[in-house]
Amino acid sequence: MSRPPAVKDYIPAPDLLQERVILVTGAGDGIGRAAATAFAKHQATVLLLGRTTSKLESVYDDIVKAGYPQPAIAPMNLAKAGGPDYSQLAERIEREFGRLDGILHNAGILGQLTPIEHHDIGTWTEVLHVNLTAPFVLSKILLPLLKKSADASIIFTSSGVGRKGRAYWGAYAVSKFGTEGLSQVLANETEDTGTIRVNCINPGRTRTAMRRAAYPGEDPATLPAPEDILPAYLYLMGPDSRGITGKSLDAQ
Repeated sequence: MSRPPAVKDYIPAPDLLQERVILVTGAGDGIGRAAATAFAKHQATVLLLGRTTSKLESVYDDIVKAGYPQPAIAPMNLAKAGGPDYSQLAERIEREFGRLDGILHNAGILGQLTPIEHHDIGTWTEVLHVNLTAPFVLSKILLPLLKKSADASIIFTSSGVGRKGRAYWGAYAVSKFGTEGLSQVLANETEDTGTIRVNCINPGRTRTAMRRAAYPGEDPATLPAPEDILPAYLYLMGPDSRGITGKSLDAQ
């Protein structure tokens, strides 16, 4: 297995993702919006998945106005989606595109920062579902479409607290530990195909709504914008990362 290079300074080719079909979850704002737009800029056809249709429509409009390949909108609330919702998404992708070349599992929720002793059980369950179970289900359901690609990439979103536990981060940290494990298991299972790679990205300190919720006293002007951390995402989604699988990279 190849070792990944430092990717924060990666410079992608303008047509890096040409003719690729890529699904981005949580595409309505933050890192998901920035990544979806960057993928489209580099000539991918992007499927924008999120729970707020108006936000997805805004991203859609920006991509079309920029002259990038026309994206598609896939509204889905991962906290409430059931089996038929996932199956319908897979059927739609197969019908319209015939395959899938990439997934960025970006959607996630913070839950509450509190000691385990005081953690709300319902919130715990919701965070684990959205951050871990939903990416598992999406990956499972869409794996046959990824196998139809000549060069497919799955990117999971990790966190520093998913590598070393930290007090009060509760369900969020546990969900990210699970994400790291899910990524490694799936990478090992698909490694022999030679056509599917599976990796994690830790975005790090980034100017997002989730970051503001976790650190309300922090000056957002001191943080990089989502658009500033995208080299790692483009590297892992594009062909230059062939052979890189089962890794967890830092975007910064």
